[in-house]
Amino acid sequence: MTTLEKTVTIDATAFARLDSEGRLLNAVFKGPSTKPGRFGFRGDIALKFQTQVADEKRPPDFSIEQVLAVAQAGEDTIPVLAGYLHSFAYLAPAVEVLKGLLRPDGAYFLFCNNIDLLAHYTITLDGITFHILPLDESTVWKEMLDLLAIDKNDIKKLDTAGKLDYVLDAAVALKPKYEVISYEEGLKRAGPVKNRNENRPV
Repeated sequence: MTTLEKTVTIDATAFARLDSEGRLLNAVFKGPSTKPGRFGFRGDIALKFQTQVADEKRPPDFSIEQVLAVAQAGEDTIPVLAGYLHSFAYLAPAVEVLKGLLRPDGAYFLFCNNIDLLAHYTITLDGITFHILPLDESTVWKEMLDLLAIDKNDIKKLDTAGKLDYVLDAAVALKPKYEVISYEEGLKRAGPVKNRNENRPV
């Protein structure tokens, strides 16, 4: 491991603002990746916080969940990100929260629970292009492996950072051709948002 890999910190990357705002939550991985100067994150990015009472810590109203992302030290944007939105409508708040941190030529994949299971859209919002895919009863990690045709055996010997690098490097190279629609059209096509608390034991 080089000195650069050892010393890269989140403060030197595009994750710094999100981290200082307390938006990087439930991290499965948050640290230097296997590539020099690169920092990786797997977890949630809070989009809307609940009103806090006194010192009580409340979970956010909604987030980009199961995020897979990396950023390079010294760069002010995140080049690649995948994640889950429980409702397609959260795309607009996500763009607002990530304003200035994404780039027009970046690779951004967002899986939504309330779009048709056969739908694949490409949507440009505020100059940033997103590939929107369905997700139900699965995970972003599994769906990205399927989308990129990565065999689990190809990465099983890698550590968490290595797996993240492998998958996101492949994602950057993917240039999918999906139906191009507007955000407004996506809202019209979106289905009802599933109640996550339904059928849960009380």
